[in-house]
Amino acid sequence: MRRNKTINLIITGVGGQGNILASQVIANVASDEGYYVIVGETYGLSQRGGSVMSHVRLSRGIECGPLIPSGMADIIIGFEPLETLRVAVQYSNKDTSVILNPRPNYPIGVLAGDLQYPALDEILDNLRKMVSSVRVVEATELASKVGSSLVQNMVMVGCLAGSSLLPFKLKSFEKVLKAIFSEDKLRLNKKAFDLGIKALKNT
Repeated sequence: MRRNKTINLIITGVGGQGNILASQVIANVASDEGYYVIVGETYGLSQRGGSVMSHVRLSRGIECGPLIPSGMADIIIGFEPLETLRVAVQYSNKDTSVILNPRPNYPIGVLAGDLQYPALDEILDNLRKMVSSVRVVEATELASKVGSSLVQNMVMVGCLAGSSLLPFKLKSFEKVLKAIFSEDKLRLNKKAFDLGIKALKNT
């Protein structure tokens, strides 16, 4: 990314996946590195697994609103595949980069048998037709390996940090993690973050 360009990032998933915490980490890193940051969030029944979407806009002084205009996302970090596709339909363009956790989080209608969840291959095929790149990282599985699937959000933040999509130093991310998490939670989240960095190199 050019350092004088506004960077439009969307983190999308469902309630309980840690979207807001992930956006907080990224926003704090950007602020520490001298960027102006504005975060806008939209969510439905987040406590019941509803859609959650965080807009993170980073700039070197250009004033912008909290929500990214349609078709203007530079990066989409998807915690849930179908939600990622829904967001991409509205906000992506041919230059958008996507990092995706492929683990589905089935809505109640699917679990009850009233609705059908699309096949993952179908979701990925549609995404790849719309954007520049789609990198798939098994974030939930990696998070489970370090002790809790709940830290899949930090795996995904690690993926972003190691992707070169943002012009920020890894040390800045590590500094923010130390500031946000208590000592007993830092070790688990830092392990997840480090796994995300390594995982992206293999995609």
